[in-house]
Amino acid sequence: MIIDLVDGTFELYRSYFAVPSATAPDGTEVGATRGVVRTLCKLLREEGLTHVAFSFDHVIESFRNDLFAGYKTGAGIEPALKDQFELVEQAAEALGIVTWRNVDVEADDAIATMALRAAADPRVTRVRMRSPDKDLAQVVQGERVVMYDAIRDRTTTEADVLEKFGVKPASIPDYLGLVGDDADGIPGIPRWGAKSASTLLTRYGHLHAIPTDPSQWDVKVRGAKGLAEQLDAHRDEAELYVQLATLKTDVPLPESVDDLAWRGADRAAFEAMAARLGDPGLARFVPRWRGE
Repeated sequence: MIIDLVDGTFELYRSYFAVPSATAPDGTEVGATRGVVRTLCKLLREEGLTHVAFSFDHVIESFRNDLFAGYKTGAGIEPALKDQFELVEQAAEALGIVTWRNVDVEADDAIATMALRAAADPRVTRVRMRSPDKDLAQVVQGERVVMYDAIRDRTTTEADVLEKFGVKPASIPDYLGLVGDDADGIPGIPRWGAKSASTLLTRYGHLHAIPTDPSQWDVKVRGAKGLAEQLDAHRDEAELYVQLATLKTDVPLPESVDDLAWRGADRAAFEAMAARLGDPGLARFVPRWRGE
């Protein structure tokens, strides 16, 4: 059994900037939603696909915004994109896909929660987290729980995480806390870069375990004194950034692994959605109808 967990927010953004603009009969912009529907239908046609879920940021803000004012927000999102948030969720549901409309937590939190839940099921042979988001690397396990980047057609295993970031998955939140993550508005600590962070985290595992006194570091790092001074001056911020980068794995998702089984699209609901999108021809991409 393979579990596919789709980052719906990423797919909508990707579609918005990749596919032509299109308007519905009522004049609203729906091009990105049409693009996501085609992407999902292509996914549903993949050989061996049986279990799938669609995780979406129903609102961009989450509990992390209460912790740090600089964390990413929905400010500046183009109205034509923002207006499709709920529409794309409804389209996924019409396709019969389990859809998580995340509020307070983020799409990646729900994905991480189900990924670990599925990994604990001996029937599951692989979990594919369909997203390039760096923070999901912390959930990767061997070749069983992996990330998949559809743009580059690239699968990221635990060995790939180590090669790319220089640290094991468990240290990814600490790595992002030190070097920063522009996508999420995490600034990182001054002077800390990828090499210094990976060297020290490979040795100590987590930020809180890195000695304050650089003379106690038993690995060589260029500019150790300056790095230690910056970390000491910004340790509270660094620990907060690590907290921001740590995915929740206890989101109260009501579904079990079995509930993710895809049994086909709801014909009536999907045809109504296709008409709403002004593209009745979308129905031809649906590989199976529920109950038919």
